[in-house]
Amino acid sequence: MVNARRIALLFATSGHSGVDRVLANLLPELGAAPHAFDLLGIRNHGPYLDAVPGNVRRITLPAAHRNTVLPGLIRYLRRERPAALLTASHRLNRAAVIARVVAGVPLHLTLRMGMSLSGLAVEQGPRRSARLFRSMRRWYPRADAVVAPSAGVADDLERLAGVGAERLHVIPNPIVNARFEALAAEVLDDPWLAPGAPPVLLGAGALEPRKDFATLVRAFARLRRERACRLIILGEGRERPRLEALAAELGIAEDLRLPGHVANPYPWMARAAVFALTSRREGSGAVLVEALACGTPVVATDCPSGPAETLQQGRIGPLVPVADDAALASALSCLLGDPPPAAELRAAAEPFRADVAARRYLAALGLEPTGESP
Repeated sequence: MVNARRIALLFATSGHSGVDRVLANLLPELGAAPHAFDLLGIRNHGPYLDAVPGNVRRITLPAAHRNTVLPGLIRYLRRERPAALLTASHRLNRAAVIARVVAGVPLHLTLRMGMSLSGLAVEQGPRRSARLFRSMRRWYPRADAVVAPSAGVADDLERLAGVGAERLHVIPNPIVNARFEALAAEVLDDPWLAPGAPPVLLGAGALEPRKDFATLVRAFARLRRERACRLIILGEGRERPRLEALAAELGIAEDLRLPGHVANPYPWMARAAVFALTSRREGSGAVLVEALACGTPVVATDCPSGPAETLQQGRIGPLVPVADDAALASALSCLLGDPPPAAELRAAAEPFRADVAARRYLAALGLEPTGESP
């Protein structure tokens, strides 16, 4: 157990990632803890937060890239001597392990890995993934604890990164809280989502190959031949031109909208007929939980490694093979015709309450007893 005075949290994100939403939900819960927190970041990176609790101090380290964070982190540790440090993403995790040794500060080090390593290996190929796993096996076992958002990611960390089971903490992403419920209830003035309009299918995430929205567009084109419906995909990224061209090629451009990044996607989720996740890999799939918490039916690809856990192996919502637009179209059609009860979907999101996650993060940081096995 750590007798903490100051806890450091190191993040560097794109500003529009699932990690940003995780942190936005986690910090208010940590604000109730009897500790002082330093939220460390680097220049020109997120998380971009509207506000932080009074016991959270924001500090920008003198670095503009995850690869150059080490010197500034060492200086911070020597100056502030925090009792514990939480980092997220591989480059920051590696830097944290090295910085603790160089700085000579006896802090409790907790690393977080949010992505599916087995899915990443397929995407990157054997050479690149082998280099990554060698690096992880060298550094991650030196941490005091490693957090994964799903059992699948934890299994990968044990098998591919050499992290002992006794150090692993599976902590579902903090999603559901009072703020979430208030945001979901906000007014959304959009004619596509007005009562009586054709049903809207919704996707959300960065427009990048890993999210595979092209499969969603193709599935929608199949479904559109059978019934009137529309598709909205929230998010921005380099795949936008390809998706727009694909929609034009399939003749569905009039029924597809790409509004870009939306600060509050929850009213869109609450009013959609079905939410679809088509990723090739996910660590947990926070957007699935968000849609469930809105009472919206969901379908997901059975990708490594979180969606199947979130959807209870298909009991809560159908799972379809990755990149199979025909299977996805069939699942979407079934959900539109016979949606499950909203109360059942909301109940499935209860394990992702932010207050529960905060207590478990404090335990992973050595600040509270775990009360359970990792």
